[in-house]
Amino acid sequence: MFRLIENEVIKMISKKRLMFVLAILVVLISVFAYGQNQTLERTKAQLTQRMGISATEDWRKLANQQLIDMKNRLDSPYMDETRKSSSRVRMEQLQYNLDNNINPLEQSAAKFTTKFMEQAIFLFLPLLIIMLSADMVSGEASSGTIKLLLVRNVPRWKILLSKFLTLIILEILVVSIAFVLSVVISGFFFGFGGWHAPVATGFKVLAGKLDSTGVLNVPQWQYSLMVYSLAFYVAVVVGSISFMISILVKSTAASIGIIMSTLVAGNFLSFFLSDWKITRYMFMVNLRLTDYLSGSFQPIDGMNMLFSVTVLLGWAIASIVISFVYFTKQDILV
Repeated sequence: MFRLIENEVIKMISKKRLMFVLAILVVLISVFAYGQNQTLERTKAQLTQRMGISATEDWRKLANQQLIDMKNRLDSPYMDETRKSSSRVRMEQLQYNLDNNINPLEQSAAKFTTKFMEQAIFLFLPLLIIMLSADMVSGEASSGTIKLLLVRNVPRWKILLSKFLTLIILEILVVSIAFVLSVVISGFFFGFGGWHAPVATGFKVLAGKLDSTGVLNVPQWQYSLMVYSLAFYVAVVVGSISFMISILVKSTAASIGIIMSTLVAGNFLSFFLSDWKITRYMFMVNLRLTDYLSGSFQPIDGMNMLFSVTVLLGWAIASIVISFVYFTKQDILV
């Protein structure tokens, strides 16, 4: 088994697919860090100009001014109820931070690293995993190299298991390298500290209102660990589904197209078909697991952390079972 996994890893490295993924991470994290820095400086400058104080002097006054601005925007006739509900949740979170002396305007490498993965977990991270997994079987089927493996005196399930375990290893690498790159790159913009700063987690959104009864204040490093653990879980689920499609379709282009279209469609479904109960059982609308930690507004009622984790687990198990059953039974040599 070890030799099979080693062979699969070598094949992935020879394709330079992993290097391409890492290059994308470097570019995107750099752009995101620069943009965050510019946005933060611009926000502080605007608030400082309006109030005549520095953000480092009294962040509480600046945060209170943000609350006033958000309340004024709620009176706009152009905001729909969904956006108003989301704004009310953000206002209540900001008020909680004020009441508990948590500076929401402070930026650091620790905070950026967590924020980056919170934004990447539902689309960007899955796309990177798709790039690695979509042709693990279909690519070899279309080129005919899969036949060289199957004629060897090795059970099919071992061949497929080695490919799946290789995918798990690659997912660990991608999530770990994303963490390291985020820390290193953002550290040049915001400094390398902030790991012991308090973070409020455990917010719940019930009927469009924020419930803070179960909120806990944890250090930033612990919160980051939770976020990246959820990111790895999402990577495994998306990788399993993409892996299954790669086996069923036998075409790399079709495999990538199907899973990418499904991911994009998930964003539309969560907003335009939020009233359909069946929508909440689709894997793509349950990928925002970190929203449950931060207490972000949920467009679909009735969803919580346990529900989304269970739904994703069901999709992953079903995908793995289908993959092994189809691969071991189908006459691939024809």
